[in-house]
Amino acid sequence: MTTALGEKIKAIIRANGPISVTDFFSLCLADPEYGYYRTREPFGSSGDFVTAPEVSQLFGEMIGVFIVHAWQRHGTPADVRLVEIGPGRGTMMADMLRVISRLAPPLFENMTAHLVETSERLRDIQQETLADHSGKIEWHTDFGEVPPGFTLIAANELFDAIPIRQFVKTAAGFRERMVGLDADDELAFGAGIAGIDPALLPEGAQSMPSGTLFEISPARQSVMLAIAERLKRFDGTALAIDYGHLVTGFGDTLQAVRMHEFDPALAHPGEADLTSHVDFQALAETAASAGLHINGALHQGDFLVGLGILDRAAALGRDREPRTQQIIQAAVDRLAGEGEGKMGELFKAMAVSHPAIALMPFRPVD
Repeated sequence: MTTALGEKIKAIIRANGPISVTDFFSLCLADPEYGYYRTREPFGSSGDFVTAPEVSQLFGEMIGVFIVHAWQRHGTPADVRLVEIGPGRGTMMADMLRVISRLAPPLFENMTAHLVETSERLRDIQQETLADHSGKIEWHTDFGEVPPGFTLIAANELFDAIPIRQFVKTAAGFRERMVGLDADDELAFGAGIAGIDPALLPEGAQSMPSGTLFEISPARQSVMLAIAERLKRFDGTALAIDYGHLVTGFGDTLQAVRMHEFDPALAHPGEADLTSHVDFQALAETAASAGLHINGALHQGDFLVGLGILDRAAALGRDREPRTQQIIQAAVDRLAGEGEGKMGELFKAMAVSHPAIALMPFRPVD
C-alpha cells in the first residue's frame, strides 16, 4: 500500500539514489502535485491535528495580551506591523485582533496586520475567518514582502513544519540519514556518506551507541535569521510557540500524524502531516548570535498562566451554564496542563527582541 507521492518518491530514488530526510520532508509537505499542504485541510477536527488556537479562543487572546504588553514595553511606537507567519485558519489572528482592539485602541487603530501564507487554500479560509478586518490585513507569500515598520511577530507551530536533517551514528561516525528502497521496493531509512561537522554535535557524541540519531535544521536557522534581520532593522519582538525541547540532545523526533493518530514517518507520504520537535536551544543560539535579546523559553502552560489565562477563563465562564464552564475548564487544562494529550509541558514559548527589553511572563536572564 502506498500513495501517489510515495510512488513519485520511489521513482526519484530509482533514478538518482536515496534522498536525504530533508528532501523527503520537503516533498511530503510541499510537493506541487501531491504535497500535504497543497492537497489537505490539515487543521481542526476534520483534519489531521488540532492546533492550540482551535482548542479555545483563550489561546489567541493570551497571545494578544502578550503582543500588547510587548508594544508597551517597546514604548508604544506608532505604525506597527503585526505579522503572523503560518497563520493556519486565521483563528489566532482573529482572537489577537479582538483583544488588541479592546486593550490598546491606539495600537489597533494605527497598525496593519500581515499574514505570511504560502497555501492558496488556507489563504481563502483565513480571508473568511478575518472578513470583519478586511481593510486592515494584507497577505504575503514571503516574509520579505512585509512593508517596513516596527514589527511584532507571532509564530505558533511554524518551526516544527520546517524540514530537519538527521544524522545516524555508524561505525564510521555520524552519517546523514537517507530514505532509500529496501529489498521489497518499499521506502526505508539508511545511512548515507555525508558526515556532520563534529563541532555541531552535543557533548558525549563519541560514547553514543550505534543507531543514535542527531537532528539539525539549517532551514529553521535561516527563518530565525530572517526574523533577526527584520527586528534589527525596524525593532520589535517575535514570539515563537512550538513543541520541542529546551536543551539540544540526541534522539529521533521525526513524526507523522494522520487523522489524529501517529503514523510511521514513511508510511503515507503526502497524506500525513510530517513534523519534528523544535530545538529551542539551537534557535536561541542562532538569534543571540545575530544580535537579538532572548527572553528565555518557558513551558506553554507557565507562559499562559503567567499571562492570566486562569482569570480570563473564570471571567469567560462567569454566569454561564455548568456545561459551558466545563468546556472552558477542559480547554484550559488541554492548553496549560501537563501529561498525555495536553500541551502545557510539551509546547514551549520563546520571545526574541531588539532592542533588549524585559517581557512578562519570562524571567530576566542574568
